[in-house]
Amino acid sequence: MSEHLVPGWDGRYFEDFHEGDVYRHPLGRTVTTTDNSWLTLLTQNTAPLHFDAHYASQTSWGRPLVDSTFTLALVTGQSVTDVSQHVFANLGWDEVRLPAPVFEGDTIYSQSTVLLVRDSKSHPEAGIVKVATIGYNERGTVVISFLRTLMVFRRGHGPAPVPAPAPQVPQANR
Repeated sequence: MSEHLVPGWDGRYFEDFHEGDVYRHPLGRTVTTTDNSWLTLLTQNTAPLHFDAHYASQTSWGRPLVDSTFTLALVTGQSVTDVSQHVFANLGWDEVRLPAPVFEGDTIYSQSTVLLVRDSKSHPEAGIVKVATIGYNERGTVVISFLRTLMVFRRGHGPAPVPAPAPQVPQANR
């Protein structure tokens, strides 16, 4: 049997975006206590609602809330494989809304809808894409929504993908 290397998903280039397309991003992620603690420490967020279980137990939530900037970063990250794998530049996040809380132990999923696709006036090697992204938990409750505008390289422009080196597979394992 001869090997046939099949390339993996390389992400979308500007030409691949079409207004109205919806991308349900492939990976979910369960939020851990460590995620929440590390982000609050890294960002020097001193709100005890995020890291003090005793304090948080006295609120209407009864437990710590996940830092909302973690939720924004997670959902943005989940969208990269479909939206910004070939990003030239992020231009902005707008209208960030947090309609429901995220708790440690929630699993977050996301999807993006393409709202706008247009040529860039300043960079002919790229185009402008605007998406509406939502993040939702395992129960389907939307926990974050935002608009994101970015500049995406056209196919054949921008950095060339760097292929992984071929593994040295022992003859006995082939």
